[in-house]
Amino acid sequence: MRAELESVIDELKRLRKEGVQHVYVSDASIKQLQNSIEGVPFPNEQKLESNAPTSQVEIPERIRSATPEEFDQILKEVPSDPKKDTSPGPNSLGVPPEFKLPEGSKQDKWDALKEIVLSCPTCVANTRDGYKTVFGVGNLDADIFFCGEAPGAEEEEQGEPFVGKAGQLLNKMIKAMGLDRSDVYIGNIMNWRPQLPTRVGNRPPTKEEIEFCLPYLKAQVNVVRPKLIVALGATAAKGLLGADTVRSLREVKGVWREFDGTPVISTYHPSYLLRNDSKRDKRSAWEDLLKAMERCALPISDKQRGYFL
Repeated sequence: MRAELESVIDELKRLRKEGVQHVYVSDASIKQLQNSIEGVPFPNEQKLESNAPTSQVEIPERIRSATPEEFDQILKEVPSDPKKDTSPGPNSLGVPPEFKLPEGSKQDKWDALKEIVLSCPTCVANTRDGYKTVFGVGNLDADIFFCGEAPGAEEEEQGEPFVGKAGQLLNKMIKAMGLDRSDVYIGNIMNWRPQLPTRVGNRPPTKEEIEFCLPYLKAQVNVVRPKLIVALGATAAKGLLGADTVRSLREVKGVWREFDGTPVISTYHPSYLLRNDSKRDKRSAWEDLLKAMERCALPISDKQRGYFL
């Protein structure tokens, strides 16, 4: 239960840092979250009445006005449940997977890798019932490998990365580069959608989750052998470049780094551009894509160079 609370709070803190002021949550989702934290005492605060209507639930002032640092302190003060079983369960990630792909063509290797991922016990155990584990898609001879963070609601429904609103924007970005979605390869750091107490919202994957899935991503890069990788968002950048060396996207955005010998350039995630409809941010992201186009020797017209100016 504590891990679920930490996941929710981490996501709210991330959204606040990105300037998001309001988050829509349905009454049903509020009720689910309320039920999930019943019995967890917050120091110096009165316990919420379990039968209170969701429209009347009041968030304690200490939590509502807390800074990110104060949130961390509140979490530290929440006592552990002595009755909670802390032994590894079926969803315990364990060590990152080790596997060997067969000899053969790129297609042979990719098919084998996809089967390994879709049948991975840990991936299956962490995928919600009724939804799908997500594997990369695209051209196995692509020069550009777009790498995202983790599947969202639409992605886990269809089993394909970037098929929701963020995916639609990514398609437009690829089109603006003079390419089609079928010309590139698209994957994610994660193969499953990081779970929250409800289906509403997303959270960044934990370091453990990233480290478990990273061998699968590395294998996809080794099969495709692109000229470069475009990391979409902070989580993708941290996963590819090292969470211990990258504190924020700002540090590496637009700067060439490497992942296992492949050049990497990091830029904004399409979902960020959807939330922050700023011409400046769009131009900044486009400049990163221009660098990728130049590195791949793609033709660039004067019109393309002037986008969002």
